[in-house]
Amino acid sequence: MRSWTTCHVVLLSCLIHSVSAHNDFFTSIGQMTDLLFTEKDLVTSLKDYIQAEERKLEQVKQWAEKLDSLTSIATQDPEGFLGHPVNAFKLMKRLNTEWGDLENLVLKDMSDGFISNLTIQRQHFPSDEDQTGAAKALLRLQDTYQLDTQSISTGDLPGCTLTVEDCFELGRIAYSESDYRHTEVWMAQALKQLDEGEESSVEPVMVLDYLSYSVYQQGELERALDFTRRLLELDPEHQRANGNLKYFEYQLAKQRKAGEDLRYRRSEGAEPEREESEGRKGVKKDNLPEKKKYEQLCRGEGIKMTPRRQSRLFCRYYDNNQHPRYLLGPVKQEDEWDRPYIIRYHDIISEWEIEKVKELAKPRLRRATISNPVTGVLETAQYRISKSAWLTANEHSVVDHINQRIEDLTGLDVQTAEELQVANYGVGGQYEPHFDFGRKDEPDAFKELGTGNRIATWLFYMSDVAAGGATVFPEVGAVVRPIKGTAVFWYNLLPSGEGDYSTRHAACPVLVGNKWVSNKWIHEHGQEFRRRCDTQRRGGKKWILLALLATPTSRVDLKRVKMIFCFRTSPVWQMCSVM
Repeated sequence: MRSWTTCHVVLLSCLIHSVSAHNDFFTSIGQMTDLLFTEKDLVTSLKDYIQAEERKLEQVKQWAEKLDSLTSIATQDPEGFLGHPVNAFKLMKRLNTEWGDLENLVLKDMSDGFISNLTIQRQHFPSDEDQTGAAKALLRLQDTYQLDTQSISTGDLPGCTLTVEDCFELGRIAYSESDYRHTEVWMAQALKQLDEGEESSVEPVMVLDYLSYSVYQQGELERALDFTRRLLELDPEHQRANGNLKYFEYQLAKQRKAGEDLRYRRSEGAEPEREESEGRKGVKKDNLPEKKKYEQLCRGEGIKMTPRRQSRLFCRYYDNNQHPRYLLGPVKQEDEWDRPYIIRYHDIISEWEIEKVKELAKPRLRRATISNPVTGVLETAQYRISKSAWLTANEHSVVDHINQRIEDLTGLDVQTAEELQVANYGVGGQYEPHFDFGRKDEPDAFKELGTGNRIATWLFYMSDVAAGGATVFPEVGAVVRPIKGTAVFWYNLLPSGEGDYSTRHAACPVLVGNKWVSNKWIHEHGQEFRRRCDTQRRGGKKWILLALLATPTSRVDLKRVKMIFCFRTSPVWQMCSVM
């Protein structure tokens, strides 16, 4: 059966032929008989065209029904639906690829209204970059949380399933990034689903072509050869596979010969046996790269809080030394970690405040940036996947009240703090390990602000996260999980003014759910009389004693010492109490 496009061309050519052959047909019955056969061909072509159109419309109808059902469910809880990374990836894929295929299918024969609307809407559809980004997010989640392809594809997360086309697309994107390990696992999953009988437009030959090469790139010649032979069973004339077969066989023979030569030399005593060990001598078992520590903590592994230390953490009602606003209604405070000291405040931001902050932030959300340590220029980075917006205190009373609350509970001046930053993490959203404060090799990190370094961080959690999304501190093994309505607080600088390197932290990828946070970075200036310094802590040698209130006698009575003033090289004046 001819396709509808072919039928359309035949129909058009027949019409042209009948017109051009018009040559006084009525004067000859013989010539008129030719028109009967022309008309018969036209009718046949028209029937073929109608059948092709009906088949096409049936495809469009099935597509519309499927999407109607899907969007009805998705729009009931959009953030919850898109909080699942598979749903987010498939949305990117549908809008970037599949809707374009549908447009091509109906372009010539649907109403102008539909085409015009689709063309206009496509300007706002995700791009190739979006689709690739969503795919990379799935691969990142797969690594961080050690998920196998079967669990993701079959919806064991739980969630929707991935088709052969989806698995193939993930493998193809990994291949374009020269990520042959992920190419292998996703092409293998696509092949598995094809072997199990799933219908697909993706041919096994295409999958095997990618699979054999990705396996070869990882040095597994025997497996690469097996996949190539299977490919040639399906398509004996496949040019690239035939070439690869000879090359793989040659390389494998060469490899085997080298192995035999090595074994022979060892048997003759010319080559000593070497023991393979998992780690080098002298290297501690837990001396893992930071990325591995970070991923372990995200999975809930490697937490370094002993029971004894845990027993020293408490919960309490807190009024910040009988602050007038909290004297009758103290807040719930919990110790999350001891070193660095991390505090969590429960029920510290209301549902109404959360929704208002999100409402103010949503229209301004832009891809989050980081400050280039070399140039100082703000730029996007692959290790920070989120969008953020900044809210000033005068925009709405809710922002002003939140700022005041932070000042009341921390005792720090927020007048020199940065604006309230609101962040929403995307598919597999994360922020890899970083410091909030500027290090010694970044002397100009906050020079433009003119308010000194970031002395402390206050972080609101404005949503629960079904899976993933924790804030982790790889240096000390701390894990702080997002709980809606709570906030955590820690100092980035030691009392001496030196940076506290144990506060290096990261936001784990969001596995399932939608993560909203807002944070306040509080700066040094304005805290001179608010945070007590400690001359006994690291950096104490930088402090110079200026005055002491003591007894008239030569012996200093510490009980009568009310206060001292200290000076450090920042230069910032601070008031300190000697206990």
